[in-house]
Amino acid sequence: MSARKDWNPGIHARFRGLRLRPALDLLAQVQRLPDGDVVDLGCGSGAVGPALAALYPDRRLIGIDASPAMLAEAAATGAYRQCLAEDAAVWEPASPPALIFSNAALHWLGDHDRLLPRLASRVAPGGTLAVQMPRQYNAPSHRFLRDFATEMFPDRFDFVDWHPPVRTPLDYYRLLAPLGQLNIWETDYIQRLTPEGAGVGAGEGAGHPVRRFTEGTALRPFLDRLSAVEADAFVARYDEALAAAYPVEHDGAVLFPFRRVFIVLQLPALPV
Repeated sequence: MSARKDWNPGIHARFRGLRLRPALDLLAQVQRLPDGDVVDLGCGSGAVGPALAALYPDRRLIGIDASPAMLAEAAATGAYRQCLAEDAAVWEPASPPALIFSNAALHWLGDHDRLLPRLASRVAPGGTLAVQMPRQYNAPSHRFLRDFATEMFPDRFDFVDWHPPVRTPLDYYRLLAPLGQLNIWETDYIQRLTPEGAGVGAGEGAGHPVRRFTEGTALRPFLDRLSAVEADAFVARYDEALAAAYPVEHDGAVLFPFRRVFIVLQLPALPV
């Protein structure tokens, strides 16, 4: 397997409003916090940084991400006191934060049975772990990627023993309920995609809007393992299948349902 390329902030910023809304929905459910830092774990380009800084102006806001390109974008927002290049899978805070906030990041990591309880154990007493993750793996947008990659490039892709990294809300409830006060829900966002929203100008043959949406996220690990010629063939087949699964509506837009799971875990406070 070839080394993974760094994230492209420009591609990831497409449909920025649609990507930001789940983060704001998650943030709206965070209750009163104890003293301590606020950590944006897997902060990416810092899209949610200004909202976190506005809600908690007197706290130190720390952005954590493994991508230098994304961290540079996050730092440029001016929202963060610190931006640290660290792997979320093994990151350890210098002191227990009041809030660990992770929007659309932890689905890239495995072993959630250990990861989420470990993160919860790093939060200050009375603090909160707030997590949002896509759970889109069985939708055509993501299933096509696995099916086509396995068929077209069996020497590099094998999903026989693959399991979705994000589990069901019930699984997370059973895992985390013993640790504190828990709020878990799942939402299907009906996203309206247009060529303009995908950053496509008039006359540009840029492919299906759903492919443009996934290009910087779900599609990226597949393209990283293909040559330019192979990638062109793969994307062409993906575009064709997406056109059937997500047809263009009468107004020229495409409707793209997208499922996300939300977890807000408030840890017990210290006895008074």
